Amino acid sequence: MLTDAEVNATVANAIAFLQKTREPHALLFMGLRVFRRMFDASNPIQLEDWDHVTIPTDRLLVSALYCDRLGLPESFAEALGRAISQGRYAATHALLAWVWVQENRCQLATPDGFLDKMYGTVAAIIDEDPTTVNDMKLEAGAFLCLAHQVGRVDLGFVRRVIAFRNSDGGWGRPVEGAGKPDESSWHSTILALMILLHVRFPPTKDGGGP
Repeated sequence: MLTDAEVNATVANAIAFLQKTREPHALLFMGLRVFRRMFDASNPIQLEDWDHVTIPTDRLLVSALYCDRLGLPESFAEALGRAISQGRYAATHALLAWVWVQENRCQLATPDGFLDKMYGTVAAIIDEDPTTVNDMKLEAGAFLCLAHQVGRVDLGFVRRVIAFRNSDGGWGRPVEGAGKPDESSWHSTILALMILLHVRFPPTKDGGGP
């Protein structure tokens, strides 16, 4: 059984790790001006910014991030469906794009069963191997929490998240060539923190999804 003291201590140690890290890949990611809207709703966007967004999953995210200003492409729902069918990171990014569409109050028609398939595909990532915790699983759990699907994040997985933390307070390891190999990954650590904070401070009312 998870105790408040155990979760609080784990969260505090993870925050302490993030406060002292300056992961170059994180700073490079925020160098793409379009993604700065995650932290600043008034962030401007220019036409040439789109030229720097070349990865299909990133294009999904940017479309969702600015849909209240620019609207959504007619093929957006179809693109989401393709990403979900691809599974893994494509599916988790599709879920995050969906979350941002809802947060921006943009209208998007989806076929029957779309949400169940999306949530189920992402939740299945967590259950692929019950003995491991990795960046992929942490991303799946974190984005389900953002989508108000905390109930799909098994408490057994949350216990494993706490058990698999590193001695420096974080989780995972940097990708090759990024950061110090003996330190935790900023990306994995942020995702783990999101999960633990949703467990520690659950929403007062879970409406079953956006």
